[in-house]
Amino acid sequence: MNKKTAIYVRVSTVNGGQVTDSQLDECTAFCKMKGWDNTEIFEDKCTGTRQSRPALDNLVKQMRQGLVERVVIFKLCRLGRSLTHLSLLLNEFKSLHIPLISTSQGLDTSDSNPCGQLIMGVLMCVSDWERQNLLERCAAGIKSAKNRGVVFGRPKKLHMRRDEVMELKAKGFGIRAIGRELNMAPASVYKILKKEEKT
Repeated sequence: MNKKTAIYVRVSTVNGGQVTDSQLDECTAFCKMKGWDNTEIFEDKCTGTRQSRPALDNLVKQMRQGLVERVVIFKLCRLGRSLTHLSLLLNEFKSLHIPLISTSQGLDTSDSNPCGQLIMGVLMCVSDWERQNLLERCAAGIKSAKNRGVVFGRPKKLHMRRDEVMELKAKGFGIRAIGRELNMAPASVYKILKKEEKT
C-alpha cells in the first residue's frame, strides 16, 4: 500500500481574514524538497482549543486505517493549543508509529531522530504534570466546597421513610428490626431516629 503524507493546516476563524496559504506553502515546499509526492491536505477553520475538528478527526481516522505514513504541520500550535490534547495526539502518533514533522520548528519525531523523540517525551511529561495538577485542584475545590456545607451527589430521600420508621419505633421495634421490616440499612434507620431526637 502506497501510504500518503498528510499535511495538516488550521486557522482559528472562518471569517476573520485568516488563511492557511502561508502554512500550505511552507509544508508543500518541504514535502517537495523531501520527495514526498503522494500528499493530502487536511484543513480546519476553527479554534485550536476544540478537540474535535472535522479535518483532524478525518486525519486520525485515516491514520488508524494505516493510510498515513507521516504528518506534516507548520507549527505545533496549529495541531492544538491545549497541552493535554496535544499530548493525546502525540500518544496516537507514537502508538501508530507515525512521525510528526513541524517544518518551522525543526521537529521530527521519527524513530531515527533522537532529538525529536526527546522533545516528544518532554511534551508528554509536561502534559502529565498538568493533568495531575488539574486533578489536585479539582480535589481541593471539592474539599473546600464540602467544608462550606455544599452537598454532592443525589439528594437523600430518607425523609420519605420517616413515618414508617417512627411507626415501627413506637411499636417497640429496634433499629435492626426496623431495617429488616422495611428493607432498609440499619445506618439509614439510625439517621432518621437521630434526626428525630434533635427536633
